[in-house]
Amino acid sequence: MNELSDTQIRDGLHVFGEPPSDSRLDEFLVTLTRLSNGDVPSLRESLAVLKGYDYDDLLANRGKLRSDGQTNGGVINELTDVALELMQQFHAADFNPECVDTLMQNILGVSNPNVRQCLNYVSSFLVPALKSTTDELTNTLSSCGGSYVPAGPSGPPTRGMADILPTGRNFYSVDPRSVPSAAAWRVGVALGDVLLEQYLKQEGKYPESIGIVVWATDCMRTKGDDVAEILYLMGVKPVWDSSTGRVVGVEAIPLDELKRPRIDVTLRISGLFRDTFPNIVHLIDEAVALVADLKESPEDNYLKKHVQAEVGKRVAEGVDAEKAREEACYRIFGDRPGTYGAGVSEAIDSKNWEDQADLGSLYVTWGCYAYSRKTYGREVPEQFKLQLSQVELTVKNDDSRECDILCCDDWYDFHGGMIAAVKTLSGKAPASFCGDSSDPDRVKVRSTAEETCHVFRSRLLNPKYIEGLKRHGYHGAAELSRATDYIFGWDATVEAVEDWMYENLAEKYVFDAEIQQWLKDVNPHALQNMVERLLEAIERGMWQATEEMKQKLQKLYLTVEGILEGADKK
Repeated sequence: MNELSDTQIRDGLHVFGEPPSDSRLDEFLVTLTRLSNGDVPSLRESLAVLKGYDYDDLLANRGKLRSDGQTNGGVINELTDVALELMQQFHAADFNPECVDTLMQNILGVSNPNVRQCLNYVSSFLVPALKSTTDELTNTLSSCGGSYVPAGPSGPPTRGMADILPTGRNFYSVDPRSVPSAAAWRVGVALGDVLLEQYLKQEGKYPESIGIVVWATDCMRTKGDDVAEILYLMGVKPVWDSSTGRVVGVEAIPLDELKRPRIDVTLRISGLFRDTFPNIVHLIDEAVALVADLKESPEDNYLKKHVQAEVGKRVAEGVDAEKAREEACYRIFGDRPGTYGAGVSEAIDSKNWEDQADLGSLYVTWGCYAYSRKTYGREVPEQFKLQLSQVELTVKNDDSRECDILCCDDWYDFHGGMIAAVKTLSGKAPASFCGDSSDPDRVKVRSTAEETCHVFRSRLLNPKYIEGLKRHGYHGAAELSRATDYIFGWDATVEAVEDWMYENLAEKYVFDAEIQQWLKDVNPHALQNMVERLLEAIERGMWQATEEMKQKLQKLYLTVEGILEGADKK
């Protein structure tokens, strides 16, 4: 419960060219200073240290009861409240840096150099940068006239990267040749360790084969966390050029240093990753070949174990040994060249599917194109099926709480689709996890079901989130409606949605009198879509709703249909 209350959620939608103001500015500044920003310390951590708390212990053991009767989670909430009070008072003083010491004395009873540094950063950089959000409009108009638009870096500002502000610039991402960076390597290793630790705790053994979804946007924001994790799971590390920081190759991590077997990893890359990071495709393919050639036992090297078994089978069938080995090493799969997506969300939106087997089949059809140093988008459905059938664990990482698995259909399209395909091909649902590196120093992992529930409770049922969307009228209603689609999509692919979640969604989104009336006023189509999705969940047996609930939804659907027909006649 403490973790839910401490989860960052979005407050409404971004309005192009409009800076945050009033209380939303205060809350955003607290969010931007929640983690350290380069040399600028975390405001909340600074407050914790000032009050004598072990910040890492607070975060790691939120439910722990302290000697004063409080839980660690309660202390974290108090620290957040103090940070917000500081920001509100600082705002009232027009963010005047000369008021910082007085503020600290009034609120904290003492001056602190770390808190001072953080507030000075707010005054000197963050507030002016946020006010420059208006540049989004002015620079767009300038670009239309052929004028120069200033360049700037990109990334998630709430992940300790607030220095990328202001927005409205011609942003650049990352030098592909420097992926993964040294910092990304540290995060990737942590992600790999926590993933294997969780699976080991759950299953009592290491997974032989892991399926991972990799997106270009994530790679750009993190400088290659996912890539680093993939290499580390295989027991390989990058070799960086000491003068440029660019990756010039890979080398095997000795087994006595790795202290575990090398894992076989299958990638499902996005179309954009294929287009923007061909060098990373080659790097990972090089790593696969390196690991497959190591003189190690099958018990220590699962990738080699699987490659050898496949080569032996292919050669026995009369396939040329060299060709058999090349195909047995395919580990990177994606869309047909020039195309994008995984096909699953399209089928669900169009209702053109019967069961999970249909969705799994679509996932294979859309993603069965192999990529390597020698191959560019070769259609190999049987090889993709083989790799998926061996997968015991799937993972998709999220590097920021600015977005989550219920914020767009790409998440269930790629990751949910992979889980459905593995289940269809192997006859057993794999363990599935969502990695969270929104705080790079404290990565964590949750099961896909846990993450779905976490986001559902912390954001979708949160009155603050709903009120934030209501400010945006028609578009805010559309966002609520699409959220219903995303929940449905996860249930269709993974069965990650429980009956109580559908019931809460119905009661909160469509039967709450105030919200229902608002939807009817600003966007009755959104209300119709939500009711239709909920009824579809009942009809497909995904939601074991009561007959009373079903009839209420049917009655509401007819009411909304009447509203829309009346609007059409006007």
